[in-house]
Amino acid sequence: MVLVSHSEELAAAAGRLAVSLAGSDDPAPVATTGGSLADGPGTSAVLVAAAARRVDQGHGVAVLADLGSAVGTVLALLAAADEHGLPFPVRFADAPFVEGAVAAVATATAGGDLSAVLDAAEEMYRQRKSGQHSL
Repeated sequence: MVLVSHSEELAAAAGRLAVSLAGSDDPAPVATTGGSLADGPGTSAVLVAAAARRVDQGHGVAVLADLGSAVGTVLALLAAADEHGLPFPVRFADAPFVEGAVAAVATATAGGDLSAVLDAAEEMYRQRKSGQHSL
């Protein structure tokens, strides 16, 4: 799983949360990236590609992004995957950032394949928050 944010701090925090909630001493690998190459807010295709290579274990890599331009960066990167040396397959998860990350990492940790990981993340768009009041 690769989490892409405009802020490395936000991506790292979401990654730590997802891993801690996976409930395993051996969680699925998660890489986070955020910010631009110039150390400001933004996203970098170079950093995303490097993160995907770091977590690749030969089963596929799911990528989740926080905001519109990060989504655009990821989709452009995937469109030119060979040019950027991405592992195969790499898929974009169209999901809310935090909830999607938690669901995806939990599913991958439990042994789910790439399709199951993407489905779990994307299912989070259909989960309503109203009426849920447990802590």
